[in-house]
Amino acid sequence: MIETLPLFHRIAGRPVVVLGEGEAAEAKRRLVERAGGIVVADLNAGIAGGARLAFVAHDRDDAAEADVARARAAGMLVNAPDRPALCDFTVPSILDRSPVLVAIGTGGASAGLAKQLRLRLEGLLPQTLGALAFALGGARGALRRRFPDAGDRRRALDAALAAGGALDPLAETAAGNVEAWLAGAAAGEGGLAEIVLRSDDPDDLTLREARLLGTADHIVHDSRIARAVLDRARADAVRTELGAAPLCRPVNGLTVVLRAPT
Repeated sequence: MIETLPLFHRIAGRPVVVLGEGEAAEAKRRLVERAGGIVVADLNAGIAGGARLAFVAHDRDDAAEADVARARAAGMLVNAPDRPALCDFTVPSILDRSPVLVAIGTGGASAGLAKQLRLRLEGLLPQTLGALAFALGGARGALRRRFPDAGDRRRALDAALAAGGALDPLAETAAGNVEAWLAGAAAGEGGLAEIVLRSDDPDDLTLREARLLGTADHIVHDSRIARAVLDRARADAVRTELGAAPLCRPVNGLTVVLRAPT
């Protein structure tokens, strides 16, 4: 189970309340402005302006608790730096390859850990990743025309974006390959695959098994399969317990049968 639900919230042109003085408050002001939000330094003005997010960075606990309560009563979600018990949401460490954003959070446990993970990833993800995203966005219409079926589109993209694929995101030249790839792109493989697990630990999956599980359209699984393993599947994949329905190959797509360790 995940403890928080990661979301990307559009705030461009919208009011966001930021209360307090000092480094913590200033950091939140910069963050709001970076995302195009309008910083509002007065809670009453924020309420009147329809703000839905608030950062409460007062030094004194009593002042923070009072303004958090007022903001919540007005329907706002609140972040209070260094006061996890008062937070409705936390702010992740952000790796920016706009429009690609990688957000790393620890649920407020350790901002330092999130920062160091981001710094490691900075060296892995090329600056051209954003250009690849824009190129794929611009090709969306052509991609739909080539692959009218959503499953075919997804499998074609999965194959292209995989390690070593025509559009491997870690390759700096990938953004320039989109047009040529689309001209000759083929739908990825469908069919039926079976995975017999060796343990309930998802880290014991082989690379091939993890790829199959992460790209499958339909997961047919033993009722004893650990939740941690099922969580490695696509969130929108159809899931069926073995024995709950006849096992059949879908007209389109990849079906993976998961069996528990013996």
